Amino acid sequence: MRYVDYLIVGGGIIGLTIARELRRRFPERKIAIIEKEADVAQHSSGRNSGVLHAGFYYSADSLKAKFTREGNQAMTRYCEENGLKINKCGKIVVATSEEELQGLYELKRRADRNGVDLRWLNENELHLIDPNVKTFKKALYSPTTSTVDPVEVCAKLKEEITASGVEIFFNCPYKSQKDGRVHAGDEVFECAYFINAAGLYADKIAHEAGFGLAYTIIPFKGIYLKYAKNKTDLQTNVYPVPNLKNPFLGVHFTKTVDGSIKIGPTAIPAFWRENYKGLSNFKLGEFLSVLKFEMKLFFTNAFNFRTLAFEEMRKYVKSHFIGLSLKMVKKIDSEGFGDFMRPGIRAQLLNKETLELLQDFVIEGDHRSMHILNAVSPAFTCSFPFAQYVVDAIREKQGGQKVEAG
Repeated sequence: MRYVDYLIVGGGIIGLTIARELRRRFPERKIAIIEKEADVAQHSSGRNSGVLHAGFYYSADSLKAKFTREGNQAMTRYCEENGLKINKCGKIVVATSEEELQGLYELKRRADRNGVDLRWLNENELHLIDPNVKTFKKALYSPTTSTVDPVEVCAKLKEEITASGVEIFFNCPYKSQKDGRVHAGDEVFECAYFINAAGLYADKIAHEAGFGLAYTIIPFKGIYLKYAKNKTDLQTNVYPVPNLKNPFLGVHFTKTVDGSIKIGPTAIPAFWRENYKGLSNFKLGEFLSVLKFEMKLFFTNAFNFRTLAFEEMRKYVKSHFIGLSLKMVKKIDSEGFGDFMRPGIRAQLLNKETLELLQDFVIEGDHRSMHILNAVSPAFTCSFPFAQYVVDAIREKQGGQKVEAG
């Protein structure tokens, strides 16, 4: 039996930053992370685009809007202070029609409300920033958008928190919990407070504790294609105008931290939670549960799911996928793209009754446990202030009481 004050499930960016924030506030407490894989950031945190978002996509009343600008600044500082790679290449959002131009105006309104630096460009100004990007009349430029290496960031966080005394138990999958006693791998933990940052499995763990019962996670697969020809055909991230009714930003160009270029991601409905490739990690129970809700979404066409599913499945056809990206640039070699890159899975929360995708971060908890249920993009960008928010919520639920196990 191991006694800890705070036990965190999940060694992704959220679990790591929560552990860091707990250690910062409570230097004498026993803090541990259990992680089912052999290292940190093996799933969503290590498979995302690495883009540090500026914060102009989100409605002003959302947690995403509240934390993205601050998170961008905090992650930028963390990279600079620790010698981690960062590419301050900015982002351009382009339109292809009059209708999409109206979408740019809405993004600018959101940026202004959120206090985010987002600038109008005419076609001549756009040419000065990146002559290969094309738009309809106007574009938006975000100078504070940048890219980092998410695996490198998580590795540094692991190094920092373990040096401060946080224990991480790898190859230690969560099994069950009851009355503060948690079974994971070959270990048994008794904890005063339990924090669920399990990503793709966060809803299942929350349900055991009676939280998040209105929700289930629907997995969406994100795949990128690398532009293998060169690193010079684009100088910046290039995004289309998104459908703001959905939490997906559309196929875009990402300028990675090493200057490489890739397009993606897809948002293909997956059939089980770690449905990365073929039948790997297949679980029949997960498949049936996910399929049940995806069939509901398909037949009711909630949030236009039917069209989304068909459009996303078409992106498995490489020529179609590339064709979507060509609308945003003047010239790029369609033969210059390599193979599909390592996929990621987005743990998207769905309301089981209304069949709506949750657009914002969701946490639920009480005086014994806290559950992070919808830490989707831009959670990586938001991770430092979001961790502060979670720890504030934990202390509020505890009523400021001392948390101690054993």
